[in-house]
Amino acid sequence: MTGRHDAVDVIRTKRDGGRLSDSQIDWVIDAYTRGVVADEQMSALAMAILLNGMDGAETARWTRAMVNSGERLDLTGVERPTVDKHSTGGVGDKITLPLAPLVATCGAAVPQLSGRGLGHTGGTLDKLESIPGWRAALSPAEIRAQLNSVGAVICAPTDGLAPADRKLYALRDVTGTVESVPLIAGSIMGKKIAEGVDALVLDVKSGSGAFMKTESAARELARALVEIGDQHGLRTTALLTDMSTPLGRTVGNAVEVAESVEVLRGGGPADVVTLTVELAREMLRLVGVDVEGAADPAEVLASGRAYETWCRMIRSQGGDPDAPLPTAAHRQEVVSETAGTVLRMDAYQVGVAAWRLGAGRARKEDAVSPGAGVRLLAVPGETVAAGQPLFELYTDDLDLLPGARSALAVAVEVGEPVAPTTTPALVTDVIRGSTG
Repeated sequence: MTGRHDAVDVIRTKRDGGRLSDSQIDWVIDAYTRGVVADEQMSALAMAILLNGMDGAETARWTRAMVNSGERLDLTGVERPTVDKHSTGGVGDKITLPLAPLVATCGAAVPQLSGRGLGHTGGTLDKLESIPGWRAALSPAEIRAQLNSVGAVICAPTDGLAPADRKLYALRDVTGTVESVPLIAGSIMGKKIAEGVDALVLDVKSGSGAFMKTESAARELARALVEIGDQHGLRTTALLTDMSTPLGRTVGNAVEVAESVEVLRGGGPADVVTLTVELAREMLRLVGVDVEGAADPAEVLASGRAYETWCRMIRSQGGDPDAPLPTAAHRQEVVSETAGTVLRMDAYQVGVAAWRLGAGRARKEDAVSPGAGVRLLAVPGETVAAGQPLFELYTDDLDLLPGARSALAVAVEVGEPVAPTTTPALVTDVIRGSTG
């Protein structure tokens, strides 16, 4: 039971730079979930937290209250060790699609509860829904059964999981309070702890296409996430990764599925392969799977064996992995005006272009076009001739092309390098928890 408090007093405590007690936190999250605390009051509290922060103990308690606002996913009876991955979001970030079947093929179970895209970042469920027949909504019993039969499931969170977070997430999005590290950490970890997995690997991105623009901000968030994992007894590791340039060569929905299938068949872009393997190694390490020999993720991925698991996972959720993917009604190229080397490819602007073509949504209720998106025909470090295509755009609405082209006009820089071009490291650091 939570103590009886007053919403205004809780707001004043944090507004004045005070520390929220465990009882205050438990009460305000429970009361907000039940509708006793109004949206405008929770908005005020979220703004006070954004401005004045929360310490580690407050953030851990906030996370626990988020978990306790609803049900926990019961993974009892799943025969393999369970591990999940969460990415803080990016452009062309299709990693979940090859990663889940890869880790399952290597011997762990992956209950990947994913979300939808908003703005310039894509959503895993939107991508998978471009596969004919595939369904995102599964019951807890279906999740458990698929983890035992296939080893991997990618689906929407069940309705009872962390309902306080669903309400607060939507509120933060419209009140300018998204950027609070404690609120981000509590949102991510509340949902993941409620999943009931044995271990968690976090992909915390920084760069123009990421939510955290600087590596220092990403590091602060990563440490907060890992600390919460430690305090809840969840084996947790965070990888800091670069999101200044889009991942892979495609940004959209069906186009990213097709590229993921290439990776699962042993091909695909090197950066997607590298990050998939690095995350898989850490996920398997955390749950005690030996990544040498037959369970080496690099060898398993190159062999194409993970593709077989992908096909079983898609079929188990009603999809047809052999069916043609949707294509957009219109296609148009963007060419380079000058000859030279591609010096820069801004991930944010490429993401905006894909969103403007119909691949993303401005509001949660908006529909997405499964065939819309952008294909990168050149990437940083490659040389191009004047008139050579840089991008291929896909859309169902010709009126959307000018807006996408304007975003891409400032996304790419072609010229002569003043020094040898170097590709930034994809994984810049690894932060491991004390329980991992």
